[in-house]
Amino acid sequence: MPNGAADRVHEAGHAVADVEPGRADRSEHAVPSKAMRCPLCSTEDTRVVDSRPSDAGATIRRRRECAACGHRFTTYERYAVTITVRKRDGSIEDFDPAKIRRGVESALADRPVPPDTIAKILSRVDAMAAEDGPQVEADAIGREVLAGLRDADEVAYLRFASVYKEFQGAQDFEREMAALEQDT
Repeated sequence: MPNGAADRVHEAGHAVADVEPGRADRSEHAVPSKAMRCPLCSTEDTRVVDSRPSDAGATIRRRRECAACGHRFTTYERYAVTITVRKRDGSIEDFDPAKIRRGVESALADRPVPPDTIAKILSRVDAMAAEDGPQVEADAIGREVLAGLRDADEVAYLRFASVYKEFQGAQDFEREMAALEQDT
């Protein structure tokens, strides 16, 4: 995260704070927080009045009170793990589920598959990336997408494989179709 600061987003009286892994929580009940603004008056002078674990310890729920207007609001603090992808050319970029979604949607375009197919494939890729992170090889993501598409639709599988495996001609399609038939 930039400058080690926690990102905070206010939504309907709640906020989410992303904290770097390994960073200790230093707030105390009586210490005013200079980083959290009141969602009503935008004053930075807020204090924590109650703090407890939430979501089986995955987040910390804090009740805060604004010193200026007295408004009480809830914030949730959770770890933010940044996953990066090492591309074939050696470059590194942030893991972008939207980019994967576009590729899967293109492969499945006009194919008769259940509506939740894309979500299942993306969930599978997200789980693999979270398990293998914080840096994942682009090839591993591609193989996971191919596995999901193979289970969903053979035509979509071949469409995605033609780009992922950089097919050069009809013989590449024939080879991949033969391999697909052997697996099934």
